[in-house]
Amino acid sequence: MANLKKGLAIALLAVWTGSANASDGAYPTDPASVATGLELAQIHCAMCHAVGASDSSAQEGAPAFRELSKLYPLESLEEPLAEGIVTAHENMPEFAFEPDDIDAFLGYLTTIQTQ
Repeated sequence: MANLKKGLAIALLAVWTGSANASDGAYPTDPASVATGLELAQIHCAMCHAVGASDSSAQEGAPAFRELSKLYPLESLEEPLAEGIVTAHENMPEFAFEPDDIDAFLGYLTTIQTQ
C-alpha cells in the first residue's frame, strides 16, 4: 500500500509539473518549441522588430525582442497574443496566435532576454 501511495504521489507530481503552462510563466524552451517561436517572430514581427539575439530593429522605435522583459513581464503578452495584438500605429499588423504558438513564442522570447 505504501508503494502504491508513493507511486500515485510521483505520478500526480509528474502530471502537475508536466502540465505547467504559460499562465504559470513556464514556457517551453526545448529546441523544437524555440524554433517554432523564432519562426513565428520572423514571420509576424521581423519586418519591424529585432527578433534575434543581436540584430537591429528595422523600424525606428520598435523595441528589440531581447529587451522586452525590461519593459514589462513577458507573461503580460499572453492575452494580447491570444486575442489579437492591436496598436495605435497603423503599420503593425493585427494577428492572433493559437495557445501552442503563444507558448512557443513566449518560450523563444524567454531564451533571448538580456536580463
